[in-house]
Amino acid sequence: MARRLREDQERREAEEKARREAAARAEAERHLFSRSVGPVTPLRNPNVARLRKHQPPPLPVQHWLDEERVLRESISDDFDVTTLLDTDDQLSFRRPGIGVEVTSRLRAGHWSIQSQLDLHGLRVDEAREALGEFIRHAHKTGLRCVRVVHGKGLGSPGKSPVLKGRVHSWLVQKNEVLAFVQARGDEGGAGALVVLLRSARKMLQK
Repeated sequence: MARRLREDQERREAEEKARREAAARAEAERHLFSRSVGPVTPLRNPNVARLRKHQPPPLPVQHWLDEERVLRESISDDFDVTTLLDTDDQLSFRRPGIGVEVTSRLRAGHWSIQSQLDLHGLRVDEAREALGEFIRHAHKTGLRCVRVVHGKGLGSPGKSPVLKGRVHSWLVQKNEVLAFVQARGDEGGAGALVVLLRSARKMLQK
């Protein structure tokens, strides 16, 4: 017990000595500059540049770019699509440079449907926004063939399809869309469209 007490006393003395030496070194370092250069007289005119206290807020450049992109990608209800549709009984669409065999293969089910959007029950503005987002997301994730269900209008006043013509117009305005055809009977018939999208890789290379 006596040895342990002696060892504890020696340890505490060693720690106290180390603390005093560290404090002495710190004090010496604080006065090192003044001892080296001698007395110092402060300047009466500091000649210091006055900086603006408040920096201007950063410009939201990315936000502006995003808004510009949305405007470029926006789709209008006033777009006249009738002159761009093939004059068959199903009013299919293909962009200039896309051969008629593409719509023929699309109609025949050459491409498997990878995703679907059902617009039933949506107001026109809701359907327009949902369609734009669906096409952007499908293209971004690399999908090539999707189905858009706009309905046959059987539940609408006058039994006429409200969204059918609008969906045609909206899809034509989307750069991601290469072609579309009316779905086959077992895929929705006159109440749906099968849409072929551009390859995301090819659009990035442009």
